[in-house]
Amino acid sequence: MYDSPARVSAAASPVAPSTVTEAVLPGIVEPDGIQVQTRPAQPAAPGQVVLAMEAAGVSFAEQQMRRGKYYDQPPFPFVPGYDLIGRAVDVGESVPSSVLGRRFAVLTKTGAWASHVSVDVGDLTEVPESVDSADAETFVVNGITAWQMLHRLAKVRAGDTVLVLGANGGVGSTLVQLARIAGATVVGTASAKHHDAVRALGATPLDYRAADLGDQLRALAPKGYDAVFDHVGGEGILTSYRLLAPKGTLVSYGTASTRDAEGSSKAPVLKLLARLTLWNAAPNCKSAYFYNIWAGKRRLNTFRAKVQADLGQVFALLADGSLTPQVAARIPLADVAKAVRVAESGTVVGKVVLVP
Repeated sequence: MYDSPARVSAAASPVAPSTVTEAVLPGIVEPDGIQVQTRPAQPAAPGQVVLAMEAAGVSFAEQQMRRGKYYDQPPFPFVPGYDLIGRAVDVGESVPSSVLGRRFAVLTKTGAWASHVSVDVGDLTEVPESVDSADAETFVVNGITAWQMLHRLAKVRAGDTVLVLGANGGVGSTLVQLARIAGATVVGTASAKHHDAVRALGATPLDYRAADLGDQLRALAPKGYDAVFDHVGGEGILTSYRLLAPKGTLVSYGTASTRDAEGSSKAPVLKLLARLTLWNAAPNCKSAYFYNIWAGKRRLNTFRAKVQADLGQVFALLADGSLTPQVAARIPLADVAKAVRVAESGTVVGKVVLVP
């Protein structure tokens, strides 16, 4: 897929870097403890491409990594950054030169908070040139996550009624839009100050702090929800499961309720997985999944094909105007501490994006 003629931006010709600026997590620190450092650049290794970062996301995963609580984060120190949009400025042996100058999205899990990032060529998904880099960045990990949960797990169809917890967040706002495009009716929880934004995306908003939230949710779907998407976890997952229709699907994809809890980072996830396993063994027709974007990576070629296909669908919807990007803020990499504080504040709609 990389042998077509290069489509190089008119803005600049590719230039391999001599130095790399990156944000390093030295340990469990406050946002101001994240260190911005510069090191000599290395040429692209065989089979790899060096991308000049144009946009990188600040997501819940990195917030958990800062606390040392992400399920399988690497040992400190390391460079966080789950995903990015970047333009190819150097290619290694066996990578066609036609890749140079083209813009790509890539899932990295770590390493994206840097001015230049080396990635395997097989992990690249091309970004339409008509799309702004920061706009596209809001739909990389969020878009893949939302698309796969909606279509590969819950298999939401026209006429379904779905519930999205945290409908103002990066994944939540993407879920709302993709579900509406699929023809579903959407109910979304959020704080009251975000209700106008959630309503504008096409969902009915409810205040997640409301004392009678359960009653309100049941009133909007008396027969139950065909799908519930829950990033909160904890004891609230019980309510999400009970809200399902007889053949409904619960998709859990996080444990935000335990963000600040003391103790093992793995315990909340393991407890959640145990619950889902028990529910799936129960004699009913409900389904319960825990979504992990990296599941299936052991079959690398299949994993890559799914990511590229699903992200390609999302980018096509973004390019034709069907999806509205939710960029909460664009903040320079040098001000990464500010970006993390804004992302963790709970005051914004959408995703905080780091830019060069």
